[in-house]
Amino acid sequence: MNKTGWIIYNGNLPGNKFFDFAQMLQEAATRKNSHTKIYKNTELLALLDSDQLQILNQLPNALPDYVLFTDKDLYLAKQFELLGVPVFNSARAIEISDDKIATYQRLAYSQLPIPKTIIAPKIFIRNTNYPSFPDLETVINTLGIPMIVKEAFGSFGEQVYLIRTLEELRNKIDELQGKPFMFQEFIKSSFGKDIRIQVVGNQVVAAMKRQAIDDFRANVTAGGTMEAYEPSEPEKKLAIQATKSIQADFAGVDLLFGPNEQPLVCEINSNAHIRNLLECTGINTADYIIDYTLEQISEDK
Repeated sequence: MNKTGWIIYNGNLPGNKFFDFAQMLQEAATRKNSHTKIYKNTELLALLDSDQLQILNQLPNALPDYVLFTDKDLYLAKQFELLGVPVFNSARAIEISDDKIATYQRLAYSQLPIPKTIIAPKIFIRNTNYPSFPDLETVINTLGIPMIVKEAFGSFGEQVYLIRTLEELRNKIDELQGKPFMFQEFIKSSFGKDIRIQVVGNQVVAAMKRQAIDDFRANVTAGGTMEAYEPSEPEKKLAIQATKSIQADFAGVDLLFGPNEQPLVCEINSNAHIRNLLECTGINTADYIIDYTLEQISEDK
């Protein structure tokens, strides 16, 4: 029997790139004879009661065989899991990927190469009268200047700041009070360039090199260019290991060019958009994601 699926994207964000990702997955599923429906996360309300968990306006026997998440609504993802529906990526993978501090902790625990990172102490309430600073002397002695300050939550290269002076550092910390963030070693050898590698299951399916003209960040949405890239075996291995470290089924892994060309993990995106990869490489990652998903749910039955 052909499998049915739901594809969920964020219904509260501007632009059509999120819906476009969902459509790419739907078209790939159709090619595999799997019927899917696309939903905004705002259309699906998770009900919790003393004797039931439910998706409102959906009969229990109408739930799909699988759910593909292109969103970060981890509570909705968890609701489906508790209802027995396989979710790709899992709520746990979404949770770790969405939080860059949690991501780096998992990478460090797995002993994978990353820029040296210091987690800023948590400040719960912004206090402009009495700004609280961590031990900046130790931070600078450990990481050097310039350095990167990176918020735990953010997308498209935003919420990432290149800090060049102590004064800039103090101002940025004051600005970020109340938000989780980290201090990170600046990888000069990767200024304005990185690699995006798409992993599905145990394989690398596509990759591109991104380069900015006048920005330390290489994100295409921030004006960077892209070209098809053939990753080395160490880069492929690292991308797969990074994906597994956050328990993801598929992910877009960003690698930096470290000193002596040693790759370093910069970021892992559990819901990485794949349109740019298709336009750059001609490879439609959606087909690989659907093949992997259908294979997994077939093995689970």
